[in-house]
Formats: sequence, C-alpha cells, structure tokens
Amino acid sequence: MGDMEIRSADEAIACVAEGLDWLAENDASLYCDGESVKALERQGWRMECTTARAVASFEQWGEWNRHGATGATAWIDTVCHVPKKEARAQLRRGRALPGLPLVAQAWKDGDIGAAHVDALLRVKRPVTEEALARDESILVDAAKTMKFAEFSTVLDYWEQHADQDGTEEAAEAKRAERDVYLFPSPYGYLGEMRFDSIGGAIVVKEHKRIEDEFFEADWAEAKERLGRDPHVDELARTPAQRRADAMIEMAARSASARGTERRRPEPLFTVVIDYPTLAGRISQLEQGPVVTPGSLLRWMDSATFERIIFAPNKRGECSVTSRFFTGGTRRVIEVRDLQCQHEFCDLSADRCEMDHIVPYSQGGLTEQENGQVLCRYHNRLRYERPPPDG
Repeated sequence: MGDMEIRSADEAIACVAEGLDWLAENDASLYCDGESVKALERQGWRMECTTARAVASFEQWGEWNRHGATGATAWIDTVCHVPKKEARAQLRRGRALPGLPLVAQAWKDGDIGAAHVDALLRVKRPVTEEALARDESILVDAAKTMKFAEFSTVLDYWEQHADQDGTEEAAEAKRAERDVYLFPSPYGYLGEMRFDSIGGAIVVKEHKRIEDEFFEADWAEAKERLGRDPHVDELARTPAQRRADAMIEMAARSASARGTERRRPEPLFTVVIDYPTLAGRISQLEQGPVVTPGSLLRWMDSATFERIIFAPNKRGECSVTSRFFTGGTRRVIEVRDLQCQHEFCDLSADRCEMDHIVPYSQGGLTEQENGQVLCRYHNRLRYERPPPDG
C-alpha cells in the first residue's frame, strides 16, 4: 500500500479504510505502545482537518441542495448521522482555515487538533484580526508545544492584550449569567450551577476543603475498621457522595452561623506576573484561571490581595540552609509553579509538596531556584531506587 500511486479521492479513502480495517480486526495490544498511540492521535487530527475542509467545500459546491436539504449541516445530520452541533463546528472550522494559514498547516500536519482550532477561533473577531495575523505563528507554536490547559492560559492573556475592552465586557457578561438552581424530581433534587471565574474559585476552594476533610474522616474510619490502610473503594462514601455531602455541609455551616458575629472569610487573590509585564494585563487566580483586571475591582474592599513580582533582587527567602521550604520562599514557589512540575501531572500547588531540585542531602540549598512543586506521588517516585540492570 505504501508504494501504490493514489490517483483519486476514492482510492485515497479506500487506503484509509484498509488501514482502519486492519487496526479494527487486530487486537489493540499490537498498537498500544506510546509511539503508536501518539501516531494514532496525530493521524486522527489530520483526518479531522481533512473532514472540515471537505465539509466547507461541500457547502460551497452545493451538492446538498440536490437532495432538498436546507443546508450542508442538515444534509450531514440526515445522511451521516452527525449531530448538527458537530456538523456546524466542522463547517465553521473548514470555513476559517483559509484565513489562518499557519493554523491550517499545523492541523494538516497533525501537530494540533480541533480543540486547538476551536480555541483560536474563539478569539478571532474583527477587533483582533490584525493582532491574530501578526501573532499567529507564536500562538501555533504554543499550541504545538504546550499542554492544552497551558495553551489556553496563553491564549487568554493574548486575548486580553488584543481586545482589552471586549474581554472586560465578556467577563461582566459571564458574571451577569451566574445562576444556581435546584428543583425536586422523582430522583431527588437536580440542578446546575454557573459562576464567573472569581465566584467559582471561591465556591470551589471551600467546597474542596470540606470534601478533603470528609475524605480524611472516611480514610481514618476505614483504617480503624479494616486494621490496615484501605483501598479507595473500601471507603464509606464514593467521591460523588463526598462531593454532594460537602455541598450540604457548606449550607449547614452557613445556617449555623446566622445571628452570630462570625466574620465572613476573605478570599485571597494572587496576581501572577513577571517583571516585563508589570504594566500590562496581569490578572491570574492562584488556581490558574485568567481574569480581567476589571473583574477584581468589586473585590478591592473585601478580599486580600497578594502581590509577588518575579524579578532579580525581589525574592522572598527563608534561610538557604533550612531543611524545609517555609514562609515566603514556599509561597513564591507555589505561585510560580502553580501545579506539580512532573510533565504528566497537573495537581494544583496547594495540594502538593515542596521538593529540592538538587537534593538537600547532596548540598542543595533551600532557595527559590532550587525548589519545585511536586505532588506526593511524583515526589516519592523521584527518589525510588531504579530497578537493577538485566
């Protein structure tokens, strides 16, 4: 098949089908190694791109009209059984590719996927088109080399610079759409919650604190009951049940505080910046979400703000010979790293440990440059003895 000269689209599609037939008919253990999985992901992205281009061309040529369909997406929905939402997304991507040549090439090559394209299209509008044309190569390189969450953060910052007024308006609109509702049903109470980034961060942090508190209690109960460290599935509650119970506990604690002089908790906002962007748009919450500076204004009188500037000679340090990272040194590293620094982990820094890059036992100093955030698992994994050769 590799030496066959392909002369038509039918032959090309037949070759693709032949390869997929082989994969489908053989056990996945034959192609479950890392290189094969990576290659399958890349080829899947290339197929997404090919389909989007075909759908856009299909709409342009109008073959769908011969069958009485009202549009290309209606035809795809009926004939291909693709949900209209996804058919519209395919068409939107295909239409946009001619105006984003570097994005199109990266997608054709399998370096990025539909999710990256959708993220880039989200920030493409008349007011940002000139900046996007100028910075397309930078954003595509970020999409190629970063984890998707990190790329999304870069894109959020880029959007704030490209359309400052628009991002503020969008942030205010998102806040205006905040909503929580619960309604009784035969299955109990069902509902949904929708918050802006700041409101959501406040709710999530407190909810997570109570959920962790319940986990520790469940773990201690199971350990006493079993006489050993339990497995997660041996705990009294499932993760879903603990999340639900934590929400109930939040309400119960709120109700019990009525009529007292209890002080409302003050949220802590950590503004993450580097020195060159000190005068720019610099707002990012400790947990990661990028927020517009205007979103913080209403909290100026009720929240605690933390400012850390990463610049030469502006460092918060404990003693460099201390055994453990504490105080300002620990906090600066947490804010700098944001999450576990193992490439396959994204656990937030507030749930991780501090680790010496050069081990303390080998003379490594307890200073910012020699510290990193690692979760408990990857911190222990780093110091496990490697297996013997042979």
